[in-house]
Amino acid sequence: MRGNPGNLRTAAAAKSAAARARAENGLRQMRRRGDPITFRGLAQTAGVSLDFLYRTPEIRGQVEQLRARQQATPAAHPPAPGPDQPGSVIRTLTIQLTGLKRRHREEIDALKQALEAAHGENLELRRRLGHQDTAAPPP
Repeated sequence: MRGNPGNLRTAAAAKSAAARARAENGLRQMRRRGDPITFRGLAQTAGVSLDFLYRTPEIRGQVEQLRARQQATPAAHPPAPGPDQPGSVIRTLTIQLTGLKRRHREEIDALKQALEAAHGENLELRRRLGHQDTAAPPP
């Protein structure tokens, strides 16, 4: 026989044990986050193949048991969004507030420009009145 079958068996066993550990860790993560337990979701979370999950009886049994438990107990309310994911009400109000701030800044800029123009006209009128007062003798 060519090669070293003992080393190949040892490497295969280590690879399988590492995949099993990743799958179990993935299950714990999914339960902690409240994700729906599915074979596809676990395969993606743990970085293992679907075939591995279906062929490993312990993991397959855990997934089927947890999935059945999740389906049996309907969610009373949707999970609250995390601190970095604002709810839809907060998101909507934030968007509205941002729009209001932008419009107010634009209004303030327009009012400042109008005030500057009014001050300029006022100054010009004062100068005209001042020239007229000095050009015309008092009655």
